Amino acid sequence: MRPEQLLVLVVIAVVVLAVLAFAASRMRAWQAEQRAEQNQAEALEHRREADMRSARAESERAAAEEQAAAARRQRAEVEQQARRAELEAEQRAAGAERERAEAQGLEQRARELAPDLDRSDAPPERDQRIER
Repeated sequence: MRPEQLLVLVVIAVVVLAVLAFAASRMRAWQAEQRAEQNQAEALEHRREADMRSARAESERAAAEEQAAAARRQRAEVEQQARRAELEAEQRAAGAERERAEAQGLEQRARELAPDLDRSDAPPERDQRIER
């Protein structure tokens, strides 16, 4: 083989290697661009999912606050009803105590009027109901 042919073969080999190196470089750049696009798409999907979850969380928090407020209102109503019932019970107890005091006063007056009268000597009480 002649030196000129050898030189042409070497030049062709260098050109082929340069083309292969350039193609490999472009392939790596293209792959890097593809990965970057995939990463962006994945990042956008994560952000959308994060936004949706944040919105759901906010909605749940608002519902929980509303539920807690309703529970506080119900508790206040129950406590108010309990206070009314206690007041009514106290009033009834006071009325019963007045009646008992009145009965004791009448019993004392009866003993003063007729000290020898026994309870068994008293006439039977009449039935106040109206018969139909």
